[in-house]
Amino acid sequence: MHSRVAQCLLALGFVGLALAATWLTGEPAVLLALALLPVLVVLAFRSPFLLCLLFILFSFFRLHEAFPVLYPLRIPIMLAIGSLAVLGAWVVTGRLRIAWGPELKLFSILFVLMTLGVPLASGRDIAIAYWKDTYVKIAIMTFAIPSLARRPRDFALASRAFVLAGMLVAGVALYNSANGIGLVEGTRVTIARDMRSVLGDPNDLSLVLLFPLSFAVALALTRGTGALGRLLGCCGSVMIVLAILATQSRGGLLGIVAVTGVFAARRIRNKAVLFGGGGIGGRQSGGAGEAGMVDESAMGRLEAWIAAWRMAVGRPLTGVGLDCYVPNFFFYSDWWEGFAKAVHSTWFAVLAEGGFPAFFVFIWMVVRVARSALASSAALSPERSGAAYEPADYAMAQAVLSGVAGFVVSGTFLTQAFTWPIYILLALAAAIPQRARAA
Repeated sequence: MHSRVAQCLLALGFVGLALAATWLTGEPAVLLALALLPVLVVLAFRSPFLLCLLFILFSFFRLHEAFPVLYPLRIPIMLAIGSLAVLGAWVVTGRLRIAWGPELKLFSILFVLMTLGVPLASGRDIAIAYWKDTYVKIAIMTFAIPSLARRPRDFALASRAFVLAGMLVAGVALYNSANGIGLVEGTRVTIARDMRSVLGDPNDLSLVLLFPLSFAVALALTRGTGALGRLLGCCGSVMIVLAILATQSRGGLLGIVAVTGVFAARRIRNKAVLFGGGGIGGRQSGGAGEAGMVDESAMGRLEAWIAAWRMAVGRPLTGVGLDCYVPNFFFYSDWWEGFAKAVHSTWFAVLAEGGFPAFFVFIWMVVRVARSALASSAALSPERSGAAYEPADYAMAQAVLSGVAGFVVSGTFLTQAFTWPIYILLALAAAIPQRARAA
């Protein structure tokens, strides 16, 4: 009797809290958000990996910006608080053992170098804001993924979640393209540009879409993923490729070639076929130059790289600081058109914002992730693993390997040094041997 009274009072108190929050904020969606809170609490302690995965999906894919109806719910903040609280509780109580390995060791060195550069940054406020709003969250999830993902179903869940999120973003991009919504330069598709979203830049949108492509192709081509998995992979691959084409990003196009090339190289015996498909053509919005001339787009990238080199030479140990390339462009470039340019290169971004020590560690880290993914892909193949073959593990290894290839190629022309993709791939590369040892 007393327990029922307590439950009723708790329910009434929670309803009163929800109504009060809705009245104070003026947002009816807050009521729904609070209604979902108990579900998140239960989910957090029963499946912390799923909670962290949801946080990554909303933080990286910006689903709440692609679908503005979700924006008032403040889902990323709720997921961030829940993930951090549960991870902290699990670590304190000893239920969670923090993963460690060569990839995570190199990431830790890079994180320390970039963190030490924050107070020394040329734009300290900018560097501090980026570190606390983005980079530290990436760091936490980089360790959380290999610490929590210990079962094949975790890998299967992650692969399908990435593909579904990619399909959702791709669907919005294709809808915007078909209806002329948020187009840049007349033809290049964007999402939520009016909200100043990351997806509002065609190049950044192409990077977000390129990441799930490797998981979609892996699901489509890996034996044993099931009819539903293969259907999801095939549909996801088509939608994502079409959406990347709609962005008209050259880096995105090259990324598609790299991702699909890794899978093709393992399945096509006649290697000459791989190099017979032709090159990447110019785009209308890119300003293709005349024959024999360097076009304006290429010249702009060259000047951006020169400015990055000058920043690294001027501040060789720490660089100009996290997210401080654009504010410093005017002071280090001879090419000024009234606005600062993005660096348009992952490698030069690390060099400019982290200095030479961070640059060499970053290169070493990417090479290590590629080697780890290659070794895992070979070891987990049906030919090598035999009766112990696990489709989810093999699909994940292939996805990480092709994803790194796409990152390296597209990253040469697009900026993704301190954003989610490479660190998620690193975490998954570290998780595969962790899971094998736990099995």
